[in-house]
Amino acid sequence: MKNYEKLIVGALICLLFFLWPAAAEEASGNSPASVADSYRDAANRIIEAAMMDRGAWEKLEYLCDRIGHRLSGSPQLERAIEWAASEMRKDGLQNVKTPPVQVERWVRGDESAEILSPIRKKLHMLGLGRSVGTPAEGIRGEVVVVRNFDELAGLGRDGVAGKIVVYNVVYEGYGKTVKYRSSGASKAAKLGASAALLRSVTPVSLQTPHTGATRYSEGVERIPFAAISIEDAKLLQRLTHAGKRVEIQLNMDAHTFPPTTSANVIGEVVGWEKPDEVVVIGGHIDSWDVGQGAHDDGGGVVVAMQAAKLLLDLGLKPRRTVRVVLWTNEENGLAGGRAYREWIGDEIVRHKAAIEMDSGAEKPVGFGLGIRRDDLTQHDADQAFALVSAIGDLLSPVEAAEVVKGGGGADISPLMREGVPGLGLRTVGKHYFDWHHTEADTIDKVNPEDLRTALAAMTVMAYVLADMPGDLLPPATLP
Repeated sequence: MKNYEKLIVGALICLLFFLWPAAAEEASGNSPASVADSYRDAANRIIEAAMMDRGAWEKLEYLCDRIGHRLSGSPQLERAIEWAASEMRKDGLQNVKTPPVQVERWVRGDESAEILSPIRKKLHMLGLGRSVGTPAEGIRGEVVVVRNFDELAGLGRDGVAGKIVVYNVVYEGYGKTVKYRSSGASKAAKLGASAALLRSVTPVSLQTPHTGATRYSEGVERIPFAAISIEDAKLLQRLTHAGKRVEIQLNMDAHTFPPTTSANVIGEVVGWEKPDEVVVIGGHIDSWDVGQGAHDDGGGVVVAMQAAKLLLDLGLKPRRTVRVVLWTNEENGLAGGRAYREWIGDEIVRHKAAIEMDSGAEKPVGFGLGIRRDDLTQHDADQAFALVSAIGDLLSPVEAAEVVKGGGGADISPLMREGVPGLGLRTVGKHYFDWHHTEADTIDKVNPEDLRTALAAMTVMAYVLADMPGDLLPPATLP
């Protein structure tokens, strides 16, 4: 072979080396461009059907108006579970099951809070989930108001012992501010506080308190902990700032009972080629014991249920199984997510993706993709993101095409920790934290058009991930 021929052969080999990955992706049918092109017609059919759908709204209406709030351990939650399983069977889903889950049972009971001096005024309050109650006679005590944990620490035991701590914490986003709800009681108790009250974790209030779960630290006395409205927290701040001695009467009949048996709800659209491989979609069927749990998470529940029905109605049976999972006990324990992980056992290696809707039912904007796989190359991770972005682009007609890095959800986190890619449906998020965990989380806050858009987004993403020829991620590397 002459020198110039060797150079040409060498150049061709180099070119083949660089082009081979792209060629392999095209051949597999899993390049971003080929996914978008091959599923555009199906996506448009799904979108058209979803935007005319009435079934999701009818399901949400029944769940909210006929069953209502659904706290773990309550009769309402068990009614919701029975109803959801019945609806799945009626809609034609296969393998409908209700695997048992042991859940916490916390009961609010009667509760009240009132300023006794220097004025008399009832406070707008809701006990926080898992809180202990007060003695039968309640707790009467002087108030000390702080704006953060640093101010609390600065008071020391001498400034806190025997008093009721009020956290008047300005909302700086849910993720940053919710730590006061999680650990505020124990931090106050360490300094000898008799009880604690928390300015509700929300940017907006019309005298609306927000409940939610609290946690107690091991080895620290458990003191009663309740949320109050923003307006009441600011009032207490002004009174103490003016030098007034503020005294409050707090009564809470909260009790935690032994765990009880509840269930997750599962139904499937079984895949035609790879039925043992699974794409999970779902939301949590429990809610707090106030309002109707419409945004948190009734919307996620009915969208997942109706997405499966939509696929069946359209005759779009995917290669892999689409499994609807309605998790129980997300609000005060996350037992449903853990129980599902245990229930599937070794089947987790055949879980190709999990999609959760638990950020309310406002107008969707797209998805967040979360991947926790240390063995992935950057190329694999980038390719997965590009694929999901291409699928997201199919949702441009309903303005829900944005895909960002980072996402998932509380109930799918046990799957994600073991390498299953997780997606969370994202919304505009304008008002979700105004309503969630309150008496105001009712169906009238849900726009039917937004619910239909969420249905379109969930169905398109689930169908393409379940039907595309290749996997979103390569198999995990065994240790």
